[in-house]
Amino acid sequence: MPGQVYKHHRVAHVLAEEIRAGVHVDGSKLPGEHVLRERFGVSRTTVRQALSALGEQGLIETHAGIGSIVTFDGAPLDQRLGWTRALAEQGTELTTETLRFERIRDEVLAGELNLESPQFIALDRVRRLVGGHGVSLEFSRVPAVAGLADLPERGLDGGSLSRTLTAAGHIPDSSDAHIVVAGLNTDEAEILHRSPGESFLRVAQVYRDTDGDVVEQVTSLLDPARFQLHVRTGRGAQL
Repeated sequence: MPGQVYKHHRVAHVLAEEIRAGVHVDGSKLPGEHVLRERFGVSRTTVRQALSALGEQGLIETHAGIGSIVTFDGAPLDQRLGWTRALAEQGTELTTETLRFERIRDEVLAGELNLESPQFIALDRVRRLVGGHGVSLEFSRVPAVAGLADLPERGLDGGSLSRTLTAAGHIPDSSDAHIVVAGLNTDEAEILHRSPGESFLRVAQVYRDTDGDVVEQVTSLLDPARFQLHVRTGRGAQL
């Protein structure tokens, strides 16, 4: 049984990488079960388990009498561009609403991040589709170190926090993320114009520079219909 599990994960991994690379494009049909059995040298059960795993990842939909259709239509979003711009380049227009932009004191977060100072810049933003439905709610916390403490007064460079941090010499080199799926609470649902309990991706991520110093801590609520996460540590991490 362990060998069988390993086989179907291997098949699913190969096919998922091909889908994300564009070998199998959105709307196209995957090769049939017989072809996949011959290609990977596995049983029909293993192929079906692999297709089920791809379906759970949102990469395909399998229909009786038709086969498996690719439903993944996007390249990874480069968060360095800012999500509004990254999504716009893929044809999704968003508006960004700032809910909060101020200096705060957070002893608990400072303790979690092992920081001496509890002073942070808090930037909370919601991004919406035309029509008002929110696709992301982000709570960014940036240590209020020299050169950044006056951000609320002077504003962001081009409306981009990542660009502002880079210009100030605070450049993320690595990140650590914790990702779960959970239902929206009442307050979150109201902000996003969604229903309480609706499932969203919750991503808690800490970015650090080459010296290991914290550049930013951000908690994001992301619409799983719009975001598929590809988290990679190191310079150029993507979401």
